[in-house]
Amino acid sequence: MSKFWSTTLAGAVGGLIVFGAIKMTEKPAPESGVLPAPAPVKQVNYTYGGAPVPFDFTRAADRAMPAVVHIKAMESRETAIQRQRQSNPFRFFFGDDFLPFDDYARPRSGTGSGVIYTSDGYILTNNHVVEFADEFEITLHDNREFKARLVGADPSTDMAVLKIDANNLPAIELGNSDDVKVGEWALAVGNPFDLTSTVTAGIISAKSRDINIIRKGAPIESFIQTDAAVNPGNSGGALVDVNGRLIGINSAIATPTGVFAGYSFAIPVNLAKRIADDLVKYGKFKRAYLGVDIATMDSNLATELNIPYAQGVWVKELDPQGSAAQAGIQRNDIITKINGKNVTSGPELRELIGRSKVGESVNLTLVRNGKEKDVAVRLKTRGEE
Repeated sequence: MSKFWSTTLAGAVGGLIVFGAIKMTEKPAPESGVLPAPAPVKQVNYTYGGAPVPFDFTRAADRAMPAVVHIKAMESRETAIQRQRQSNPFRFFFGDDFLPFDDYARPRSGTGSGVIYTSDGYILTNNHVVEFADEFEITLHDNREFKARLVGADPSTDMAVLKIDANNLPAIELGNSDDVKVGEWALAVGNPFDLTSTVTAGIISAKSRDINIIRKGAPIESFIQTDAAVNPGNSGGALVDVNGRLIGINSAIATPTGVFAGYSFAIPVNLAKRIADDLVKYGKFKRAYLGVDIATMDSNLATELNIPYAQGVWVKELDPQGSAAQAGIQRNDIITKINGKNVTSGPELRELIGRSKVGESVNLTLVRNGKEKDVAVRLKTRGEE
């Protein structure tokens, strides 16, 4: 019996000790109806490189919109008649008043966008915006209107330059399309459906896209792809980054309907600038000629050719008079770099060569028989001895 009570007493004392310890560690209960203040939340900022994502795009829009213009391109009556004469043999015999075909002589017109390139009135746009016309009207963001003249155009890149007689214009700040990364924000600024000064936003979806849309000459297609909404009338307008700097000239859309369906394409500003400078200086694009027939390299092609795989561009054929052949480039070489910049596709190579000037030397890094080597190539124009 004494053992039972001693055991019970020991258990009670132990319970009291545990209960006391719990009460000592408890926090005081809050007064009725008052909740304890929550602990402050610590904000963590992550840096992913490049420009920070802004809260909105007002700064970019404010900087870019004044530099984007509305273009009305028109065909004069005389040009329309001349065009109809060339396409309709009956007018040659019966004169300009041959009524059954008179509708064909109605002048054509269209609208698009342009970007102020220099403060003294040079304006960038697309060739397809102006190619049919010989009269141009420019409306600035502040609603001033000017007549313009065509300085030059290049169908193979879909670039053109117009000129108005004005000074102190708000020329756009140029960015660097080489630094543009997939996933970055981009804004398209232009005049879709004649709605002036329209801004849409999206991201860079891809780079160096070739969509086989330019069918004239030896085309250079190395488009920046974006999902910012672009529609008829946006052509020739600006694609800008979050700081309002020009990174491309909007040129095309991928669509089954004729209007925006998800993707649009812009000429990279580094290529556009190179072409524009030639158009202003010479009235034409003095294009460097490498003289190679190429294809983007992949593992299937390497297996078919029985050559070691290397990421780059396969040289299929060469023009004996071209810059590449005369520098020692050979069939089945795989070009992997130009001036140290990686080349992974045909569009990339065409863009980089297109951006180079005639007379310059470029360094091509290539793989031949599984071994890497560098070859200096002096660029010349097509047909130049």
